[in-house]
Amino acid sequence: MSPHLQVYRFRLSMFLSIANRAAGVAAAAGSALAVCWLNAAAKGPDSFRKVQKVTRHPLGILALAGWALALVYHFVAGLRHLAWDAGYRFEKKDINEDGPVAVGVAVGTTVVLVATVLGLAVCRSRKKAS
Repeated sequence: MSPHLQVYRFRLSMFLSIANRAAGVAAAAGSALAVCWLNAAAKGPDSFRKVQKVTRHPLGILALAGWALALVYHFVAGLRHLAWDAGYRFEKKDINEDGPVAVGVAVGTTVVLVATVLGLAVCRSRKKAS
């Protein structure tokens, strides 16, 4: 029988492991919504306009940014797991050092990605208006 959870101290590596699983679920759900978006684009301009209303709303933008974070974090955590499976950086000290780095890389990459996409969208809408 496993010891009770009160025996363990909650560590960042435990949280990141749980977050990786949650990010996988969020990435899959977001991908399903992306398929719906593509379906609306294929149906025609009226359907696509309705979906664009949702994605241009601040909550829609926040959901897309969350989806991007889930995809990027799940990818970064997957790379960590690949390294571990190959026998690298699997000591307790290494795992504790790499956790904050993985979070920083995921958040930084997501910020750059979202800022780039939003910047391109703003430039495109300004070009369209003129």
